[in-house]
Amino acid sequence: KTSVAIREPSLGPVFGIKGGAAGGGYSQVLPMEDINLHFTGDMHAVTAANNNLAALIDNHIYNGNKLRINPRTITWRRVMDVNDRSLRNIVIGLGGKKQGVPREDGFDITPASEIMAILCLSNNLHELKEKISNITVGFTYDNEIIKVSDLGFQGAIAALLKDALKPNIVQTLENTPAFVHGGPFANIAQGTNSILATKTALKLSDYVVTEAGFGFDLGAEKFFDIVCKYGKFCPQAVVLVATVRALKHHGGVKLRDLDKPNLEAVEKGLANLGKHLDSIRKFGMRSVVAINKFASDTSEELELVEEYAKQNGFDAAVVDFWAKGGEGGLQLAEKTIKLIEDGKCNLKPLYNWESGAKEKIATIAKEIYGAEAIDFTSQANKDLRRIKKYGFEKLPICMAKTQKSLSDNPKLLGRPKDFLVTVRQIVVSSGAGFIIPITGNILRMPGLPKKPSAMDIDVDENGNISGLF
Repeated sequence: KTSVAIREPSLGPVFGIKGGAAGGGYSQVLPMEDINLHFTGDMHAVTAANNNLAALIDNHIYNGNKLRINPRTITWRRVMDVNDRSLRNIVIGLGGKKQGVPREDGFDITPASEIMAILCLSNNLHELKEKISNITVGFTYDNEIIKVSDLGFQGAIAALLKDALKPNIVQTLENTPAFVHGGPFANIAQGTNSILATKTALKLSDYVVTEAGFGFDLGAEKFFDIVCKYGKFCPQAVVLVATVRALKHHGGVKLRDLDKPNLEAVEKGLANLGKHLDSIRKFGMRSVVAINKFASDTSEELELVEEYAKQNGFDAAVVDFWAKGGEGGLQLAEKTIKLIEDGKCNLKPLYNWESGAKEKIATIAKEIYGAEAIDFTSQANKDLRRIKKYGFEKLPICMAKTQKSLSDNPKLLGRPKDFLVTVRQIVVSSGAGFIIPITGNILRMPGLPKKPSAMDIDVDENGNISGLF
């Protein structure tokens, strides 16, 4: 009766700061090791498609440049599914004439690739190919736009993604079907699994639970304002996941001290939860708060969060899937089913796609983040003029913003007020069908931490992998 539709892990975070992303304890999707590492090769297919397009663009310029592409205006970057800060900005084509045309380039992480976004927003192979043909790759010396369709490579790139477009199905520890497909990050892309996976799940199940990455301000906003329209979805409820640990952190507690009881910090951090609850109302959605229990949580801390949600008009339930599996979330399941038993969908978009790009960006920043004002740098204003000139202004907005704060400053915790959001650049993903305002210091190629998770991962002589949790 129930299935889940979630994203695939990226090797960058798996070997970086987060480790494995297939769950833990009695709440996992299996086979965990395969899903966390190479799985069905979807990530590699996206990487290959993205980089083949990059190579074909450079090859066109090298072999006469019939379309008169200005190398300085190429917007298509290479990708790799690792965290590698040294590849963010590079120079290619060095070593003489036979090595290509020298120019500045760089790498993003694979989940940030427009190819990944297209894979997850396509309803079928025909649409996939059409979206690829609409990708903007650069401009001519006469400042005319160049798309993949001008180069004629859309068929070749789509061919590399033929199998990757098909949803993957695995299962949870308790044999619930799990569709694990696609992997765009929510801080730098749309942050949800593929439309095809969710539609497949909906055809096979009475209830489908999908996920949107990071906080409501990132994954959920993009799911409602971008994915639901392209996928023609109308979800009936939101399950907002909160943890005592996160609320303590937003209340000023250092990461190393999150295991220590601190009722005062939890109370202070509840303002952050309150902002997300306010944002849910802006979309007209019904919601229940799932308080994800950790072993270090005290009953007083859990009760405080539950009572806060109820005082704000939202039902809540403490869940302990990690220790108890499905049994640890029965109360949440019952409350969610009761919430949607009338079958109604009350979703309303935050903004009208027909509005101007600047207006839509401001709406998200003010209504969802709580910003006082938005500052557009000279580069961002230049990008806005180009967006208007080439007819991209009616596309939806996919903000690139830190996941660590409601603002674009990762150090502003809790529910900051009177802050400024700075848009430093705006990237057009004309194939995927959205605009990406890049805010603050957010990067589309992460770096590794001082102690990466890779230090804990190992494999024994029998091929058994450890350290992926």
